[in-house]
Amino acid sequence: MSRPAFPFAAGDISAVARSLKDQIAQGGHTPPGHVELLNMLARSAGYRNFQHFRAQAVAQGALDAPAEPTAPEEPVDFVKVRRLTRYFDPAGRLLRWPSKASHQQACLWVLWARLPGGTVMDEPGINRHLTAGHLFGDYALLRRWMCDLGMVKRTTDGREYRRVEQRPPAEVLALIRHLGNRHIGNRPTTSVSAAGTATG
Repeated sequence: MSRPAFPFAAGDISAVARSLKDQIAQGGHTPPGHVELLNMLARSAGYRNFQHFRAQAVAQGALDAPAEPTAPEEPVDFVKVRRLTRYFDPAGRLLRWPSKASHQQACLWVLWARLPGGTVMDEPGINRHLTAGHLFGDYALLRRWMCDLGMVKRTTDGREYRRVEQRPPAEVLALIRHLGNRHIGNRPTTSVSAAGTATG
């Protein structure tokens, strides 16, 4: 049977280090055992001991448990998200076409999120949406890449375009949320739900 995992978090890692140093010094030169080290970590985060920490974690987990099972959250590389924000101006518009393929796709996801979901667009219509979202004047490049990557579906005659509904990667969802908070004028047509899915 697998051992339950109890996530551990503290508001200040420096304060945790100081607390551990003080507690180890009080114990003399004998290295702390596993249980005592658990107690030290718990006390450094403000709990009486590990048992107190575990009881709180179990109680909180029971209160926070969703009514229906959900997929585990993907880890987010916030350093990457911050790096990607540099491609956008204060109004959330794409400043330039990235040279790195992974950055290109991430930026396209942001523009994808601003297309109306469940709506058929003609070519001038999708061009208007893409033009409003970037500043380097090449909506045709953006439209072509979106179609090639399966973000947008178009009819064989090129007259109709429709956004393909799907879940963006975790870093992109964080980027969309961040840019949505500072987007001016052309508000995004997509909101990101708590489950991480984009809805039109």
